[in-house]
Amino acid sequence: MSSQTALELVVGVAVLALLIYRQLSSRPVRTNPRLLVILVVIGLFETVGYFNKVHAGTAAVIALVGSLVLAAAFGAVRAVTVKIWLQDGQPWSKGNLLTAGLWILALAAHLGYDYLIGHHKGLSGLGDATILLYLVVSLAVQRLIVVARAQRLAPEMATAGTGPAR
Repeated sequence: MSSQTALELVVGVAVLALLIYRQLSSRPVRTNPRLLVILVVIGLFETVGYFNKVHAGTAAVIALVGSLVLAAAFGAVRAVTVKIWLQDGQPWSKGNLLTAGLWILALAAHLGYDYLIGHHKGLSGLGDATILLYLVVSLAVQRLIVVARAQRLAPEMATAGTGPAR
């Protein structure tokens, strides 16, 4: 394992720990995408760096798309596990142990998928390089569904609820 690969993996696991911690806390549902934007920029930077370094072809792009579809599926499933309620007219959310377990399972699925495709010539390390992008796609899908559910509880949120990223 190269030092770059190890760093990408450590960053991915650290981001996952932060996401799980935040989702197990009761928090107002907000529509501000600041955290998502920061993570997607870093994730794209790592992904583009991999593609430039390895000169990956069509197989890598297809593998990446497959990984991101997997990420979106996990995000949709996790969104169902998040409890949403109104408190003082504001929608709040909180994940549970199943939410946390699905985050861990999603990361394991990503790494397993990487292991399976890594045997193809030129695809080794794709999963490590795209781990952050995978997590942010999964978070974005989950967040879109949670915000939509919250807006059904508090329709005025669609125009008013900006604040810290969720």
